[in-house]
Amino acid sequence: MNFNEKRSLYKLKEIAEILRSENGCAWDIEQTSQSLKPYLIEETYELYDAIEENDPVAMREELGDVLYQVYAHAQIAAEEGSFTIDDVAEDMSKKLVHRHPHVFGDDIVKTSDEVSDRWERIKKKEKSHRESILDGVPRHLPALLKAYRIQQKVQRVGFDWEKIDDAVEKLHEEVDEFKEVIKAEDKEKMIDEAGDVLFSMVNLLRFQKINPEEALSRTIKKFMSRFKEIEKEIKKDEKVMEEMTLAELDAYWNEAKKLFP
Repeated sequence: MNFNEKRSLYKLKEIAEILRSENGCAWDIEQTSQSLKPYLIEETYELYDAIEENDPVAMREELGDVLYQVYAHAQIAAEEGSFTIDDVAEDMSKKLVHRHPHVFGDDIVKTSDEVSDRWERIKKKEKSHRESILDGVPRHLPALLKAYRIQQKVQRVGFDWEKIDDAVEKLHEEVDEFKEVIKAEDKEKMIDEAGDVLFSMVNLLRFQKINPEEALSRTIKKFMSRFKEIEKEIKKDEKVMEEMTLAELDAYWNEAKKLFP
């Protein structure tokens, strides 16, 4: 079968159709949008990793994997008579034009913050059937990112601290309350107060426009690099980590911090 003369996006659309056809792939034929959900998440995270590593070769490949997920879901919908990939693209084109009146219309905005505020106001009108501004927050977002998005939304309607010092004070307050429930050894309250501490920390980061997922991911990556360095050096010194004292391990850690500050 020769696809060479066809435009790449059309070629991909046709491949998605063939894979799902009677003489296509048995695995693809069995899939539903529900069964494909885990792959969509997995491919997205692989793309996220490629972006984080600033690897354009991997990014190109992973973008293709994510793009095929879009085509696969649209193909299933087309077979069910719901919509097509062309409908998806047309809807997205209309949405982008409508939400950028400062680009495709006569509106004037000067900053990215003004663009974000305008975007939310337009979106609110489009989604007027929603009872709450929080209804559009995806249920399955990672918790830190979900907290961040919620706080961004309520901030836009004025539900926010006036200055960052207030957010800092709130964080200290929540940490103190967490300390108190630790003393009381009340596990359920510990969970509640720990959540309050994390939520307050996310709010503090939002004031500085720091994405909490990115901040925590960076720290995790740094920790892993340092710990792997510790493992390597301990093995080189022919020692066993489990038999070492915390003070000895801490000495190795301090050396690893010099390599991965």
